[in-house]
Amino acid sequence: MLSTLYAVLFYVATILLVVGVTRKVIIYARTPAPLKIPVSPAPRTRAGVVMRMLREVLLFQSLFRSNKWIWAFGFLFHWSMLLVLLRHLRYFTEPVWWWVSLIQPFGIYAGFTMLAGLLGLLARRIVQERIRYISGPSDYLMLALLILIVLSGLAMRFVAPTDIVAVKAYMLGLLRFRILELPAAAPLLVHLASVAVLMIVFPISKLMHAPGLFFAPSRTQVDNAREFRHKTAWADQLPPLPDDIPARGES
Repeated sequence: MLSTLYAVLFYVATILLVVGVTRKVIIYARTPAPLKIPVSPAPRTRAGVVMRMLREVLLFQSLFRSNKWIWAFGFLFHWSMLLVLLRHLRYFTEPVWWWVSLIQPFGIYAGFTMLAGLLGLLARRIVQERIRYISGPSDYLMLALLILIVLSGLAMRFVAPTDIVAVKAYMLGLLRFRILELPAAAPLLVHLASVAVLMIVFPISKLMHAPGLFFAPSRTQVDNAREFRHKTAWADQLPPLPDDIPARGES
């Protein structure tokens, strides 16, 4: 019954994650950008925008320029999380890809650096008065949920070792719509439940900044306002002004 309950939970969480993120991305893509507002210094060519976005995604360039401490904790957390997620591909592939096997030792200890980054970001929200003032309950809850996921994952490895062979068999079974036996280990159950909750709340949380970055006009627009007139797609659909309304500059 426990295996079935978690199977249903993950199926529902996956559907909500995919549908929710897809819906938000469609909304982002359809939202007009009526102003030319690239943050200076901005690139003047489309190739420059691509390079700028690569620096933002890979190196967090704007965050590095604004605050070195926040950049350090954010950089540590995000890259450690990526390594941890790639390591978890071993539970969903058979045979395991060679490069996934190669990063297994690094992925284990990336959990500690991921935890350090999360604790640093949490301390920033608590210690800095300006950040504490603008922080809401959801900000703390997201950090607490991520910390719980990391702690339960580390506990499965270093405190109460779990039968990872059975866990992998269970996950591969879910991919084939078969429900196998899930080990009833407390750290594993907490870990999986926390991950499912994160998947459910992801589309309605500030974590949507991940795909939202690619639709931010301040980052994705070319600084060519003097060369070309910026006009949104819906501008041509506006009805013309009545003849009795004077044009600008006329009395």
